[in-house]
Amino acid sequence: MSAEEIRSRLKKLRQNMKEAGVTAYYINTADFHNSEYVNDYFKVREFFSGFTGSNGSLVVMNDEAGLWTDGRYFVQAEKEIEGTGITLYRMGEEGVPTIQEFIAEKLHEGDVFGFDGRTVTAAAGKGFKKIAKKNGFKLSIKEDLSEGIFERPDFPVSVAEVLTTELVGESVASKLKRLREKLEKEGAGSILLTSLDDIMWLFNIRGNDVQYNPVLMSYAYITLDKAILFVQKKAATMELRSVMDNAGVMLSDYGFIRKFLKNVLFDSGAVMLDLNQVNYSCYKQIKKRAEVIARRNPTEEMKAVKNPVELANMRKIYLKDSVALTKFIREVVTKVGKEPMTEMSASDRLEEYRREIPEFRDLSFTTISAYGANAAMMHYQPSHEREVELKAEHMLLVDSGAQYNGGTTDVTRTIVLGELTDEEKHDFTLTAISMLRLLNAKFLYGCTGRNLDILARERMWNEGMDYKCGTGHGVGYILNVHEGPQGIRWKALENEAVLEAGMDISDEPGVYKAGKFGIRTENILVVKQGAHTSDGQFMEFENLTIVPIDDKGIDRSIMTENELAQYISFQTFVYNTLKPYLSQEEAEWLKEYSGI
Repeated sequence: MSAEEIRSRLKKLRQNMKEAGVTAYYINTADFHNSEYVNDYFKVREFFSGFTGSNGSLVVMNDEAGLWTDGRYFVQAEKEIEGTGITLYRMGEEGVPTIQEFIAEKLHEGDVFGFDGRTVTAAAGKGFKKIAKKNGFKLSIKEDLSEGIFERPDFPVSVAEVLTTELVGESVASKLKRLREKLEKEGAGSILLTSLDDIMWLFNIRGNDVQYNPVLMSYAYITLDKAILFVQKKAATMELRSVMDNAGVMLSDYGFIRKFLKNVLFDSGAVMLDLNQVNYSCYKQIKKRAEVIARRNPTEEMKAVKNPVELANMRKIYLKDSVALTKFIREVVTKVGKEPMTEMSASDRLEEYRREIPEFRDLSFTTISAYGANAAMMHYQPSHEREVELKAEHMLLVDSGAQYNGGTTDVTRTIVLGELTDEEKHDFTLTAISMLRLLNAKFLYGCTGRNLDILARERMWNEGMDYKCGTGHGVGYILNVHEGPQGIRWKALENEAVLEAGMDISDEPGVYKAGKFGIRTENILVVKQGAHTSDGQFMEFENLTIVPIDDKGIDRSIMTENELAQYISFQTFVYNTLKPYLSQEEAEWLKEYSGI
């Protein structure tokens, strides 16, 4: 979309704001469930800003507008909002105000700050209310000011898919029992779940209401002796009704949730709510009528620890996925410069390899296939409309993954297509070193990801370099490719999660230099118990990703003896593991490609 078109849309939005008496209007990237990735029905912020990244918030006033996004999207956002009149606020950068600081400075007594309370979390809404009270301005949360400008597609609805206990490793009844034990322990009589992946996990169901995320639009209300699952009528198949009935779960219509919250007695005691997940409108309804226990959803923590059945399936799936990716890499490096190839055709070809795996369901996110300088945009997306030819020079960064009956994959490799500069080779090597240092970590139980982040960042920080994002995130099981509460990052977060055995997490340091190149190497790891000594229980990682690092990008002269040993050990492990699944010709290529 053009900058002129965005300016026209903003003009219409400002007219709606004027008629509604709203001084500043806030549009975030979320649905009614605070989902990271949303259905087209909810892409209001993208419509009014032109920014297509998955994380961004827009504040519109009469004479200015600002877009806030994180370090993954600085380069992309700058390009996409150029000429729109929107100012880019780079979150976390020195001297850049937060949205809260911005509105605290701009809004005063008599002003009105508006947002759709259904798409803003309770925590954010409470924060805005606190600023409004201090500054004397009012909040307006009931109006969707995009109406009449943004033509929404149909509301997403798909048919529920019931997963077998053999595939997921635990029954609905067992999960509900464990959840209720946690509610009792916290003194809560009930919980309202609104996060879609938590609900899918708890009830062993999946859907297709958000692209790449196998979820249904849904809510769930659980007491110590009852459970109600709110889904759309089309989703409620006879199989779903039967399975839920056997598990003691009642079904209700998705659209009934607002009336339910107005009328339910809440006679079971305090209601547990995750204020970082439940939307502000739901929170306000409940807060009027019941005591609220604010706590992270127990289901988020339960879901994060994969059970033995899930882990066994994931190991099988990651092996198959790694074989497919390795064969794809071989095809790219042997054909580039000899046959026509673009970012998009490479992305399509990788998907073909994955579709040959019997358990394949879908991709887990849009493949990032970024050539040369495009890779400096961390979440760059290729397209058929702007084909970029791959040549026998520079590098191709491919960040990709898939949904399988048996796991969700996420892996990044940067593929060397020709001769590299000394700078490129240096940074490629630093990235590999950083990934392997974290992969080989041993740490005492009780550590969070913040304790470990320095292992990945230290070599880069020593040279005054940094990647503007976290090092790692959790990965769902046949669910969202990004999940919490586990993560690896250096910045302190509220309620940081201890790394528990069974949690899976990504390990993905990188180097991104605007206008030049981008490099990322990503493996998925699983936390497991290591040695138990007189000093306590030590933990370590099991590696799931079995894909080689391109040895043509490695400068061994800047590696310490230990770093070189880790590199050779990993490359040898990959070769020995994949060899039985490759032809002799492919295996010979892999040995040379791996530099062993």
